[in-house]
Parts: sequence; structure tokens; C-alpha cells
Amino acid sequence: MNQALVTKFPVTDQVQEAMAVTLRGCEELIPKDDWLKKLAKSAATGVPLRIKLGLDPTAPDIHIGHTVVLNKMRQLQDVGHQVIFLIGDFTSLIGDPSGRNNTRPPLTPEQIKANAQTYYRQASLVLDPSKTEIRYNSEWSLPLGSMGMIELAAKYTVARMMERNDFHDRFKAGTPISVHEFLYPLMQGYDSVALKSDLELGGTDQKFNLLMGRHLQVEYGQEPQCILTMPLLEGLDGVDKMSKSKNNYIGISEAPNTMFAKVLSISDTLMWRWYTLLSFQSMAAIEALKLQVQGGRNPKEAKVALAKEITARFHGAPAAEAAEQDFINRSKGGVPDEIAQVSLTGAPLGIAALLKSAGLAPSGSEAGRLIDGGGVRVDSTVISDKGLKLEAGTYVVQVGKRKFARVTLSKAHD
Repeated sequence: MNQALVTKFPVTDQVQEAMAVTLRGCEELIPKDDWLKKLAKSAATGVPLRIKLGLDPTAPDIHIGHTVVLNKMRQLQDVGHQVIFLIGDFTSLIGDPSGRNNTRPPLTPEQIKANAQTYYRQASLVLDPSKTEIRYNSEWSLPLGSMGMIELAAKYTVARMMERNDFHDRFKAGTPISVHEFLYPLMQGYDSVALKSDLELGGTDQKFNLLMGRHLQVEYGQEPQCILTMPLLEGLDGVDKMSKSKNNYIGISEAPNTMFAKVLSISDTLMWRWYTLLSFQSMAAIEALKLQVQGGRNPKEAKVALAKEITARFHGAPAAEAAEQDFINRSKGGVPDEIAQVSLTGAPLGIAALLKSAGLAPSGSEAGRLIDGGGVRVDSTVISDKGLKLEAGTYVVQVGKRKFARVTLSKAHD
């Protein structure tokens, strides 16, 4: 480390705390010494650092796995730095090749605009909107023009571009690579030049693109940004990364009761990982809670606290309190305040057919398996007879711990 710089900008307790906040739960900080220098300079001069997160609005909704980097941005916001929420409306037209084994089709401008609006509305549930600068990379990418694009492309070699894993693997496998895909990391890197970024965040799969930003800033005579990669959050199963395709996710727009119950379903081990990456509690408070659990406190109490915090973030404290009470009611065999209302005809109707028609089982055979497993209740009574037929009337039907419906069954019309 440059000792003269350290003397001019001392590493105070405030700086050390900001470094601890930065490192919390992160995968990699590159280079760590440079970031410490930037923090020290910022603390001494009172000039906030510019911290950038770029997101291509490739889908309209995000799940809590996507909020890991947003949480880090909020933490850095809270220690006084300037957050830039960059919407990649221009780069989305190219398509990010990261982790791809084929060409990604670009989005239309209409899709990008619609997704961007949803993205920021959802991100604002984590970030402090009053302290967030919103930018679109079309602001500087479009004016760059063909001449500027040629000059930009001259600042990086094909050999280095082919070091990128997805390009290397596709080339080796004989899978087509379109020339325009080389523009994606260049344009994302140029974003850092345009914004004079001090730190850029991203997932581990974005490391190549983030390093491109450092390289181009040097090429354009700027002090290079540091990069901070965050891990990919494990989903509800605790094994695979959170993904809608694997159905192990929590969408941030899911109902409060569903969100609360899903958090409670994770393992005690995964809970601490989620605390580190998703909670806004200090690490000291989390460690104190962990010691209490190790000393005999019921881990479910810690998990309930995490479920309430996450649910409150996206739905508000009253909704989180109501979700907790709903879960307590279900655990005691009670009925939630709000359940689906279903009207069916055909009484008397077999229980398996009723479960299927009410959307409580995907098929009659699956309904039978649920009954055999003791997972079906009608008006709080466990059903064991697959041949049961229900007469006309209204019933509260429960499958497992979470699925309820109030079914009104009437006779078939004449």
C-alpha cells in the first residue's frame, strides 16, 4: 500500500467499519488495498464514493436471490456513499453472453422499457430511493456513434476477449459466436468510464465484465474502479442457486403469508447464510443471536425473526405481523383469515375429484397419495377413506400445512 497516501488519508475506525460492511458476505473484493485507500480518501475529504450496479431488465420480476447485490448497495448507501442504479437499456439490445452456451436473442425496446420500470419499482423496496441515482446506459452509448464504437473496440484484443469462459467454450465446441456479442462487455465496461465509478458490484458470473470496466477506465485516463462480487444465493432447498426454473425461490411480489412461510421452511444451517446476505441486522447482532441458539434457544425463533424482517421489507411491518399470526394459526390447526373460495357442483362428489377440481391436487392419483399420507383434512378432520363422497354443503379443506380452500359444493344442475 502507498504509505504516503495512508499518511494523508488515515485509516480511521470509520474507514475500518466501512470496509467491514463492504466485505460482509462478499465473494471477492478486487483489489482490497485500493478500496481501503478510496474509503480513507472519502472519509477525509467528505466526498462520497460512486458505487454502481448495472442491471439488464431481461425479465419483469425479481426474486430475493437478486436482492443480494441490492442489499449490499443499501449497506454502502447507509455508510454515506452514492449509489447508482444503472438500467442497461442499451446493453439489453445486445444481450449478455455471460454463462451462455448460445446466442441470446435481444429484447425489443418496448420489453426493455416495461421491465425496467418493474425492476426499479422492486429495487426501491431495498434501496433508499432518495439516495439513489437512476441512470440508463443509452444516455452515453447512443451518442458514442460508430466512430466512438470503433475507438472503444480498439482498446481490447480478441485474444483477451477469448479468455472469457463462455466465449472460449463456445468457440472450442464450434458453437456460433456473433461479433455483436463482443460488444457487450465493452459497452458494460464503458458504463464505468461514463459514470466515473469507484466500485462496481455484480454476481460472480459477471467478473469478466466488471474487470473490463477497470481496464477501460485506465485506457481513458481514469482511476480504475474496484469490483465487488457477491455470491449466488442458495434457494429454499439449500443446494442449488435460487431459481424460478427450479421452483426453490421466493418472489419479492409473492403474498406476505407465502413469503413468511417459505422463509420458515429453510434449514437451520441455511438460515445463517440468509441472515448474512439478506438481513440488515449488524453482524455483531447476528453472531449474538447465533450464540443464543448454540446455547439452547430454539432456532425457530431466529428463523421467525428473519421471516418477519424479509416480509416487512417487501410488504410492511403490519403484513409481516399478520403473516406470523397466520402461520401460528396454521401450526395450531387453525384456518387462515384469507383462503380461496371455491364453488363446485356435482354433489355427492368423491374426495379425490374434489381435491383436483378445487386446485388442491394436480390429479386424482396424487389426491389419493395425499390421502394415504394423512395430509388431507376436511373441517379439521383427517381423511383416510379415499372413497369418501361429500354431500352438498360448505367445507374447509386443507392439504398439507399450507393449502386451504373453502369449498361450497352443490348438487348437479338438472
